[in-house]
Amino acid sequence: MTGAPITAETPVKYPGTVPDRADLIVIGAGVIGVCTALFAARGGANVVVLEKGRVAAEQSSRNWGWIRQQGRDPAELPIMVEANRIWQELDRETNDDFGLVRGGVTYFARDEAAMARYGAFVDRARPHGVDSRLMTGAEVAAAYPDMRGAVAGALTTPSDMRAEPARAVPALAGIAVREGVRIVENCAVRCLDVADRRITGVMTEHGRIAAPRVVLAGGAWSSLLLRNHGISMPQLSVRETVAATQPLPDIGQAATYAKGVAFRRRADGGFTIAPPGAPDLFIGPDAFRALRHYIPQIRSDPSGHRLRARAPRGFPDAWSTPRRWSADAVTPFERMRVLDPAPDLAKIDTMLRAFEAMFPKLGRVQARATWAGMIDTMPDIVPIVDHGPLDGLIIGTGMSGHGFGIGPAMGRILADLAADRPVGHDLTRFRFNRFTDGSKIDLGPDN
Repeated sequence: MTGAPITAETPVKYPGTVPDRADLIVIGAGVIGVCTALFAARGGANVVVLEKGRVAAEQSSRNWGWIRQQGRDPAELPIMVEANRIWQELDRETNDDFGLVRGGVTYFARDEAAMARYGAFVDRARPHGVDSRLMTGAEVAAAYPDMRGAVAGALTTPSDMRAEPARAVPALAGIAVREGVRIVENCAVRCLDVADRRITGVMTEHGRIAAPRVVLAGGAWSSLLLRNHGISMPQLSVRETVAATQPLPDIGQAATYAKGVAFRRRADGGFTIAPPGAPDLFIGPDAFRALRHYIPQIRSDPSGHRLRARAPRGFPDAWSTPRRWSADAVTPFERMRVLDPAPDLAKIDTMLRAFEAMFPKLGRVQARATWAGMIDTMPDIVPIVDHGPLDGLIIGTGMSGHGFGIGPAMGRILADLAADRPVGHDLTRFRFNRFTDGSKIDLGPDN
């Protein structure tokens, strides 16, 4: 099926060998890591991307495929405006059609309180040139003539886009390789190589690579790698379940967030659908360690996550997952090349029925494929994009489910951080030490 997630069974495209040295090592070949490498290479750096599994095999090929400015945290919004532009530029630089469509994003409003929140976002977006606007209930009914049930109104951003993640990120990797980036799949970074609190390279399962700078873009695995070096970061990962339907009649081009289901048109004629909100949090030791940082989020939305008894074996926060190891030991990253959680089938059935009820003319809606992904999240629902506590370490993680769309611009920023170039945006909101410097946790939007 077109656009199915990448898995451990996907053939290795970039076997390669590890070099002795590089100017910059990027850990993780998701959208953040690939874009970081691309822009670092364009800046003249000799870049190596090391991926324990496959390019984009985890959340970067499992997300909803939304490329949205709408609903962004104020600090993310100007970065996302840049990302929208870069996506269009990169689309013109590849012969791979990854389904980039300017179809807009729309959030339905349940009541006037939601309309007031959406109106506040319109006011924030306007200075950035973003075309977000409010829709009345009548306008929503006209835009979705086959929809059953009325809504108070909606927030819509016509310039927002969508793409097929499992095709898009490999296409970006192809551009990066063409511009000199070396990608090595099936090559786990076991440890950072550190001397006097300074990065000197990495130790991989295939040997050492010397480098003065490392960008950690390991998604759900980032915190585990840092903990092996005694560095604590309150990142957790949550499971989101997704389904792709059979081809269906068109009901609107905008990616849409409604009460019972979120959906977007797919390039193969079906829809990607997902449950809006309440992802699954599997309880493990890091969940207890980080609990105090997540208390404001829990108080704000007590039902925002569904708690699961324990993280499955091999997951980053499983009880049996080691937190310390040596450079000559087989690590958790090698034992689980691709984090491939089982989807929640009951949740899929519920959202399929919700989709049918919303659009009864579609008839019976069936899932052609189902999957799940683990989203790396932070207590305030915004990422860390900053220099780390080791000289030469740059961290880009905790994208909190927002990473696919913003990936090209965050990659450009991380490449500039690694090269000590001006980044062009205020990154104060994304600093590494905000959870330890006494700052109040300021929650960002969760959709």
